[in-house]
Amino acid sequence: MLILREDEQRPVIVETVEPDLVVWTSIWPWRRDARIRFELSGSRRSSTTLCWILTVDDPIPDDEMIIRMRKRVNELINANLRFTFGQ
Repeated sequence: MLILREDEQRPVIVETVEPDLVVWTSIWPWRRDARIRFELSGSRRSSTTLCWILTVDDPIPDDEMIIRMRKRVNELINANLRFTFGQ
């Protein structure tokens, strides 16, 4: 389950290439240009590597905001969603 904050919005899938790619729209209403790109690689039978990439258009946020955005995506994907598996 994707647990969003009050100031966030549910992303929409805007691109997929099965089984290797999924792209979400922004979770931030104030930064609608942001995209979260998920790239999967490896064997589907044993282990899969997930790489997520956060992209934004110009103007690029300052370093502090980039860090906050990355931390939030990391929390959503690598903590909240991962912990929901197997429950």
